[in-house]
Amino acid sequence: MFSEMTEDFLAKEFAVMVPQLQELEKYFFELVAYGNVSDVTEFLENNPKFNVNAVDFQGVTALHIAVRDRNLPMVEYLLSHPEIDPGDAHLHAIRENEIKIAIVILNKLNELSPGLEYAGVTQSTDFPNEATPLAVAAQCGHFEMINVLRNRHHGLPKPHLPSCICEECKSERERYDVLTIEKMRLFTYKAIANPAFICQTVDDPILEAFNLSYELKKTGTFVREFYSEYKRLAENVSQFATDLIDCARSADEVEVILKRSTGFSHSYKFLYPRLLFALHNKQRSFVAHPNIQQLITSKWIDGWHEWISMDTWMKCLFVLMRIFMLPVMLVVVLVAPNSKRSKFWQSPVNKFISSTASYLVFLLFVFLQSNMDKSEQLRGPPNNAYVWILIIYMMSFSWELIRISIIHGPKRFFAGPWYWFEMIMIFLFILTFLYWITAALDVRINGQLELERKYWNRYDPTLIAEGIYCLATIMAFLKLLYICQLDYHLGPLQLSLGQMIKDVVKFIILFSIIIFAFTAGTCRLYQYYEDMVQIDDESKIKTQQINSFVNFSATLKTLFWAIFCMSPIESADVIIENLPGESENETIINQHTFTEIIGYIAFAGFTFISVIVILNMLIACMSNTMTKITENVIVEWTFGRTEAYVDFMLTTTLPPPFNIIPTYVGIQPIVEYLKVWLKPTPDKRARWHPHYCFYIETLTEENDSDFSMVMGQLVQRYFRKKDKQVEENEAEKLTREIIELRNLLRDALTTI
Repeated sequence: MFSEMTEDFLAKEFAVMVPQLQELEKYFFELVAYGNVSDVTEFLENNPKFNVNAVDFQGVTALHIAVRDRNLPMVEYLLSHPEIDPGDAHLHAIRENEIKIAIVILNKLNELSPGLEYAGVTQSTDFPNEATPLAVAAQCGHFEMINVLRNRHHGLPKPHLPSCICEECKSERERYDVLTIEKMRLFTYKAIANPAFICQTVDDPILEAFNLSYELKKTGTFVREFYSEYKRLAENVSQFATDLIDCARSADEVEVILKRSTGFSHSYKFLYPRLLFALHNKQRSFVAHPNIQQLITSKWIDGWHEWISMDTWMKCLFVLMRIFMLPVMLVVVLVAPNSKRSKFWQSPVNKFISSTASYLVFLLFVFLQSNMDKSEQLRGPPNNAYVWILIIYMMSFSWELIRISIIHGPKRFFAGPWYWFEMIMIFLFILTFLYWITAALDVRINGQLELERKYWNRYDPTLIAEGIYCLATIMAFLKLLYICQLDYHLGPLQLSLGQMIKDVVKFIILFSIIIFAFTAGTCRLYQYYEDMVQIDDESKIKTQQINSFVNFSATLKTLFWAIFCMSPIESADVIIENLPGESENETIINQHTFTEIIGYIAFAGFTFISVIVILNMLIACMSNTMTKITENVIVEWTFGRTEAYVDFMLTTTLPPPFNIIPTYVGIQPIVEYLKVWLKPTPDKRARWHPHYCFYIETLTEENDSDFSMVMGQLVQRYFRKKDKQVEENEAEKLTREIIELRNLLRDALTTI
């Protein structure tokens, strides 16, 4: 008996310290929960020393119970008690969306201390430290509650980025620990990212959603510990912008939204600046939404609906026919730029057709030059007209890239993988031309024009030019993949290929570390045995040492081909030449067994790690990537196709190589920029920025009544749609409960 009492005492001694209600306090809580104010009044009058702020083990007070039960008279009575401490009860009322109760508690806080209602709470069991009323209301998405609090001058400042080093952030880091700061930042972001708060604080919710999404992604990459939370928030904000555009009911409403230039005024004079901003911020779901795509597709064909009705073979035939129309296009655009035919060729889909046709001609000349007979080739550059055609094409391609860079700005331009691909391709062709020039100068200075190829120096400029031209040709033909992304069937496959190449690039880093580690350890292990030959005394069979681990380059080559199982298993054998024996005809064969064992262990270890482990990890990763892309393939492909659409919308009417010829449409932006630069107007200034290059800045604020009206309608439809979804969910829940109750009653009646 004594031992049991001792155990009970020790259990209480070392238990977690939480508040426990006494019997009288439990009775008081029951009275408050019952909801009769007179009973509570009588209880407190009979117990004048009773602690009205008593809390249970969950930190709940009587005031919390009254707020939870939405009992306004009880809340008012408890607040009238002179010793009442409201604590975080106002936050509970705000979370429950009880506006009247919240206002009563906020007024009580102001009576206790002026301005106390704006302060954040501390030591709350339900809310984090420094949680403010507006933050709770915004996070819960209570539209009317947010409006009431903002009318009471409540504010919610946006948190600083984790990388900020301003004085305010320095002071905050001195007052709080790192975890508290990050929790407060995440709590605030959850509040300001709520659609109800966004719609009441800004006049352009879509722009705010884009900016918040970008900011949340940036914060998540900096604070990796909360990356998943920030990523989820960014996706929710992006989805809010998508849901808003989903509420549009006509193409005119979508067009009003996309024509808004606020937030992206530094861009080229494009018809839909908001679309460029969405592409710049990688808002895939927004760009891929059917409402957006319907408008972009309409702008893409520009009234030429026959193009959509054509089948694939007819479209290919049309592209081939356009090859012969390119000279005619040049004449018409130069002579009559405003004619009906010229306007027809200025449509984006016709720009695409013309560019594709011209590029096919370029590939033809590239192939003809690559397929030249080299059996009787002389030293120096090729002596044919193809070279000059390729030079003209490279000039036009270079000018096209420069123009696109000026339009998009270097920041967006260098973020595009296809732009990098084309820059590298152009660089290789230009490098080929430079080596051809070097070869021509070498022949002129040193002669030996007809020297046979086998006598050429290993670094002869002609040989180097041929090798670089080979790589340039491969890249030129690979650019056809860019055209494939516009096709509904080939586009998703091209997208999957690109994502898998990214996986390979990531794993190349692991492969590089592993192969360098084994190469560094074994590069000179077999150096002494290089080129040794061992002869068997009986069969006279010669065995030569394989140059596997004799130097760095040989070891690297052996291990690299071992990844593809193409290195011989004898690569780790140690071959020692025959040693003289006791007699003249006798030889001794020595074995360096330990060295050979180390070589085999290193070779087998590398093969196991690289081939069995890393290679299979790469295959699994690529399979996972394929699965992810398949789940969201339409959105990803549509986003990439829209980027291609925009590029063709921004290109000139005449494709390369005709684009180097000045036209009215091509020089008009330059003339407009120079005009504003030389003579600025009150509302426009010619600007230059390293990120955005040359652009015309609009100084006056954009005041579009149509945009305000359309945005207001979208917001109304959005919240009405959300309310209907909630009502439908509640109705479904109620229906399920009724069915369950009916089944219970039926079972009960059948058992009687």
